[in-house]
Formats: sequence, structure tokens, C-alpha cells
Amino acid sequence: MRYFEDFSVGEVHRGGPVAIDAAAIKAFAAQYDPQPFHLDETAAALSLFHGLVASGWQTASLTMRMMVDALGVAGRFIGLEVEEMCWPLAVRPGDVLRVEIEIVELRPLRSRSDYGLAKLKVTTLNQLDQPVQHARSTTMIARRG
Repeated sequence: MRYFEDFSVGEVHRGGPVAIDAAAIKAFAAQYDPQPFHLDETAAALSLFHGLVASGWQTASLTMRMMVDALGVAGRFIGLEVEEMCWPLAVRPGDVLRVEIEIVELRPLRSRSDYGLAKLKVTTLNQLDQPVQHARSTTMIARRG
């Protein structure tokens, strides 16, 4: 497990893969984002997407899981802010996702000696290496001792 002191600016961590299928897309959408293009192939075919697509929030959730696994943070990894998030390409059934996390900035917290701040650039890619999500975020990572 890694602590704040174990990371360096410029490091890139990779995670995944995670495969997604139509059943997973529909199950997530039914509970969290019940729009026709996430729930029904016929409706989705008539939509802007011309087929079933995952919710962007599902992509974000899968990305978070891959981030936690890839970074291997010891204990506490707390999101503070997402400064930017976009979905340049829809995630479709059969896609296999992976994540790349670049450490952009590291700064010890003055107000809390047990945490440091990490600014991250996170890119989620599909099996064709096409970006399906970009995000920039700030997180708190536990320090040693």
C-alpha cells in the first residue's frame, strides 16, 4: 500500500481492464440514470447515439474503481474536487476500459499533517485507445505516521 510520500509528480499509473456489457449498462441505468438510450436498444437506436450507451456516471464509477486499484493507496483516498470531467466518446456494450492516472501536483496539507493533496489528470480509454472520459481532480491521500 502507498502513502502520500510514495508518489512523485509526473508518475503515470495504469489500471484496468474492465469490460462492460449491455446487462451492466441497463442495470446501472435502471438504478441511477434511467434514460432511454441507457435502458432500451430500440429507443437507443433512434437516439443521438444510434445504439445503447453507458451513462457517463457509470464510466466515472468504473474509473474510480480502477483508480483505487491502480494507486493502491493505504487506507484513505478522499476526493475533494473534480475540476473538469468530460466524456468525448460514448461507452458501448463490449467496450473494455482502462485508466491512466498522472500525478500532476503534490502538496502536504498545512492544516492536517496526516494528509497531503494530490492533483490528478485521469484519462479513461477504450480498447481502441480512444479516450472515453477525461477528468482533473484533487484528492487527499494519507501520509505516513
